[in-house]
Amino acid sequence: MKEITIDAKGMDYRELNEKIHEALRENPDLEKIVLKNVLGQRFIGNGIQKKNLTIEIYGVPGGDLGMFMNGPKIIVYGNTDHAPGNTLDDGVIVIHGSGGDVTGHSMRGGKIFVRDNVGYRSGIHMKEYKDKVPVLVIGGTAKDFLGEYMAGGIIIVLNIDREGNDLGKIKGRFIGTGIHGGSIYIRGDVDRFQLGVAADIKEFTEEDREKIKPYIEEFCKEFGLSDEIKEKLINSKYTKIAPISKRPFGKLYTPDLM
Repeated sequence: MKEITIDAKGMDYRELNEKIHEALRENPDLEKIVLKNVLGQRFIGNGIQKKNLTIEIYGVPGGDLGMFMNGPKIIVYGNTDHAPGNTLDDGVIVIHGSGGDVTGHSMRGGKIFVRDNVGYRSGIHMKEYKDKVPVLVIGGTAKDFLGEYMAGGIIIVLNIDREGNDLGKIKGRFIGTGIHGGSIYIRGDVDRFQLGVAADIKEFTEEDREKIKPYIEEFCKEFGLSDEIKEKLINSKYTKIAPISKRPFGKLYTPDLM
């Protein structure tokens, strides 16, 4: 495997990203880039379109990690700032920590796995088209407005700590505000007062369980969780949150057609 290491200590985000893209131009067979001492540099991995490329980040990357990315896998050994996976088209982002606000903003494909928690408005404007279905899996919990204005995709909240223990009932509110596509699966119970406008609690079926099972298995594999924890997560009770309708606000604009 051909790989290079870049020490980002003291680098401006422009300089770091120029070095990453320069390395890709000069090494078309490059398979791994290791970034050390990352501290707040924005836009890492933005717009890269390359399969079979892994970017390992040691530190805390800044906002918009992997924006418009198509193909690579990014592994962050730490937390991230706001909007990792913004408009992600394809590829995988694995965060061995927590994601900031608007994690997965407008992602339209690919997968994001967050070991711990995410901030406010995560999954906002996620969308899907035919077989391109974005997936956001959160190991811990999420702040308010999870899945706001979702138009498609899958969000899974596992609600466990690093040892696999239950965190208790999710505290976030305004879940699924304005949702008109896709589904949110939260492990455990969710009260209706926690839902946002246009969101509804639907029956969680065995078909739903089979739908989310491979993503739970992949999450457990990425973070080295035991088979016992994996089976617990797969077989737990989940609350499914989905749209009331595909046009929840339609009557505001065309009341005579509703």
